[in-house]
Amino acid sequence: MNRRSPFTVLMILALLVGVLMPMATGLLVDYWWFQDLGFEVLFSRTITTRLLLFVIAAMLTGALVWANLRFAQRGAVADVIRMQVHAASGEQMVDLSRVIGRLTRPVTLALAVMFGLGASALWDVALQASLGTPFGTTDPVFGRDIGFYVFTLPALSALLGILASLAVLLLLLLVVIYYLRGDIVVAPRRLRIEPSAGMHLAIVLAIVFVLWALQLWFVDTSNLLFSRTGPLVGASYTDMHATLPALRVSAVVALLAAVAVIVGGVRRQLGAYAVGALALYGLVAVIGRGLIPGLVQKFVVAPTELTREEPFLGRHITATRLAWGIDSVEVRDLEGEATLDLATIRNNAATIDNVRLWDREPLLRTFSQIQEIRTYYDFVSVDDDRYWIDGRYRQVLLAPRELNSASLPTRTFINEHLTFTHGMGLTLSPVNEVTTEGLPVLFVKDLPPSTTGSLRISRPQIYYGELTDNFVFVNTKQKEFDYPSGEANVYSTYDGTGGVPVGGIVRRAILAAEFGSSKILLSGDITAESRVLFHRNIVARVKKAFPFLRLDRDPYMVVASDGTLQWIQDAYTATSRYPYSYRTNDGVSYIRNSVKIVIDAYHGTVTPYIAEPDDPLIRTWASVYPGVFKPIDEMPEDLRAHIRYPDELFRAQTARYVTYHMDTPATFYNREDEWQVPVITRNDQAVPFMRHIVMRLPEEEAAEFIYMAPFTPRGKDNLAAWMVARNDGDHYGKLRVYRFPRQSLVFGPRQIENRINQDTEISRQVSLWDQRGSEVIRGDLLVIPIEESLLYVQPIYLQAGGGMIPELKRVVVAYQNQVIMRETLDAALAEMFGGRIGAPGPDGGAAQLDTTRAVGAAAPGGTTTASAESVAEARRHYEAAIDAQRQGDWARYGEELRQLGAALERLGARGTRP
Repeated sequence: MNRRSPFTVLMILALLVGVLMPMATGLLVDYWWFQDLGFEVLFSRTITTRLLLFVIAAMLTGALVWANLRFAQRGAVADVIRMQVHAASGEQMVDLSRVIGRLTRPVTLALAVMFGLGASALWDVALQASLGTPFGTTDPVFGRDIGFYVFTLPALSALLGILASLAVLLLLLLVVIYYLRGDIVVAPRRLRIEPSAGMHLAIVLAIVFVLWALQLWFVDTSNLLFSRTGPLVGASYTDMHATLPALRVSAVVALLAAVAVIVGGVRRQLGAYAVGALALYGLVAVIGRGLIPGLVQKFVVAPTELTREEPFLGRHITATRLAWGIDSVEVRDLEGEATLDLATIRNNAATIDNVRLWDREPLLRTFSQIQEIRTYYDFVSVDDDRYWIDGRYRQVLLAPRELNSASLPTRTFINEHLTFTHGMGLTLSPVNEVTTEGLPVLFVKDLPPSTTGSLRISRPQIYYGELTDNFVFVNTKQKEFDYPSGEANVYSTYDGTGGVPVGGIVRRAILAAEFGSSKILLSGDITAESRVLFHRNIVARVKKAFPFLRLDRDPYMVVASDGTLQWIQDAYTATSRYPYSYRTNDGVSYIRNSVKIVIDAYHGTVTPYIAEPDDPLIRTWASVYPGVFKPIDEMPEDLRAHIRYPDELFRAQTARYVTYHMDTPATFYNREDEWQVPVITRNDQAVPFMRHIVMRLPEEEAAEFIYMAPFTPRGKDNLAAWMVARNDGDHYGKLRVYRFPRQSLVFGPRQIENRINQDTEISRQVSLWDQRGSEVIRGDLLVIPIEESLLYVQPIYLQAGGGMIPELKRVVVAYQNQVIMRETLDAALAEMFGGRIGAPGPDGGAAQLDTTRAVGAAAPGGTTTASAESVAEARRHYEAAIDAQRQGDWARYGEELRQLGAALERLGARGTRP
């Protein structure tokens, strides 16, 4: 024993150092982090629940296993357990008592820990079951509230599953022990079991049968509402008329089997009774739950499937529409494609004035080339939004400028964690304005950020973003790099409230252990007043705080009215347990955008707002964690003006609506009017055709920010309808569908793209650019609804050979059978509709909608105005060419000279006109 003591001590020390201490350190640092956010209740209630479940499950498992194993060994002092073995010297009896006695304790401990950890992982199920909120809607089969299936049934299923697994495992252990003891003897024609052992095994086996009966009666029957037997999700004809009775019969048979094995134990004939009970139970399961439902489905349902399944299809359609939030879609029928004219275009100036000429991907590349400023800055993504700028409602595209520590010239501990701590500002551009060089007009640009118009940025530092994923220390003896200024750098000191205080030597040691860096403990630059900022990636930050929420893939930044930068992250509550509802590949059958989470880019504060107060799931979580979630009414008005309908939710709802807009079972079954969302190919991937647009909807007075998706009939290219998700004010969250008459033919996106590709002028120009070594980039085809008509717009970008900056060169406009390509949207519209595209001015003439968005725009009119603007355009190209020459950008220099030549040719042509 003494020789094993050092080994035992080493094992205990290894367990403490390798497992328990890192766990304790991680828990303590997590507590500090939740405390910094003011979310102690999120941490304490979750940890308490997990610990409580672990203790209950571990103690119950340990007590049951220990008591049964000790009883099988005959009391506190185990009887001698011998096993006969064959050896070279003859048959010998080996004493296994000591070995089994020593194994009892570690086996019990191992099973207790295993079942304890399994129960601990179900903390969210337990919390939801204890505080679940009713849905107020009942299922059509058993009449239970939907909350039973979402909250109670998972907990009941988990409890019965754990108990049944424990009972079966215990039964197997007992059989092994009794067999080794010789209490179970397997003879050629009979099975002999010692009476006390038989009674013990009979009780455990009876418990197994009872647990199986409970699972069948309560869990398996309820799970029929998620069945996929028929042409739908939910209990079908076969499930209701064959499988459900079979499950109930199986449950009764299981209870009878439990009684039978007890009788067998009492009558000392457990072997025969147990075999008979198991055989009967298995026979009923195979025939009743396998063979009979298969025969019913094949010979009763399949020949007249629609007739048999019609009522169940109705349940499936109703449940799916409700669970996916498409039951309240407002439907408007259009009379047909009206004729667009100049007056209609002018009356929809707000729509035309916000046509998106910049796509995200070309614009992201352009931003990266002209606004990253330094190699360690990156633009991760470009987001759509809308702002009131100088009294005008403008759709914009913006990209935060984040720090990429992986691109630092010198990657040291000081640089990565003390000096380069944050990104800086953003770049913001209107969707429809272009400079004479074909580049985006920038309302927010440069370092420090400079703004044009009414936008102001007072706190441009980005400590928390999409790219930040490392920990940093602030308020240290090292200066924090703020932004470059010419040849020098500007430094700053963090003045925010975020981060965990470093404190004394003990806290520093804990932080050093958690982050795996001894430099935290040894650095003289880190003081007791310093703070450490970690979990700075906003997605990871929100997931850490709210692991029970699903997050949208596209968080976006907002410039608040006070000039601070705020992130908005959409979050969903979802479940796979909504009866009869359609289920996606990842199991979701119900979803709501129930939470809007605001993350301060400077302070790191996380504020969740309840956007769907009627959602039972978020109401349940709000009960579990009181005081954490705030009502949406408490969100500042300047931020509420920028919330938008989530991308992933809209995609999911449109994917459901193309089928489930057919709300009658017969039409649904035959797929008579099934639609599809047209797709475009981008980077060899099929992307659904969806766009954010500022436009005035038919029958509405004002323009608004909407998310739009067109629908085409399944397998066809013409348009059948289009759906919008509204984003502004009281209309936020409302879905509306505009349907075209079935007898009308309205060209869809693919048909319009084919017309553009077949246009001789466009093909000739594209070929000419290709011959010069430039890359032609076709932008997204935009579907612009105007009144009851559709206008198609496609920007075309040119990227010079060897260059990295896409420039907007042409705009294609398509309407009905007409396709026109010009340098500006205004010019294309003017030629298509025969006049200046401007609203009537005070003197009755046409006023230009937005002269700044044109690429060298020339207003239609007399030759004097046109000639003057051509001269101005030529001068701009000349000055741009000189600037490119000074910078050594010879690709742009050549392009500017080419455009200068083209401008002079146009000027000369105008001068020779009669």
